[in-house]
Amino acid sequence: MGLSRRTWTAAVRLALVISTVAALAAVIVSSFGHVPHAAIVLPVILVAFVASWVQTKRLQQEQEQLRTETVAVRTAARAVPIG
Repeated sequence: MGLSRRTWTAAVRLALVISTVAALAAVIVSSFGHVPHAAIVLPVILVAFVASWVQTKRLQQEQEQLRTETVAVRTAARAVPIG
């Protein structure tokens, strides 16, 4: 199953936001002293994975609902006699 352009756009936007927040957090945390890279990178990976999963599922559900509504409208339109 392929991903739509809308899904890719949302994923890229989400990645930009998470990357920006992670960079700011890394700067702030490192100002307190030496912090291992893993202590910064691993939480970012986890948060990004969960956030992208949630975002993708939400978009897929919206697209499925739109498809269902479109089929219902087409079916109703066919049931209406013309003429």
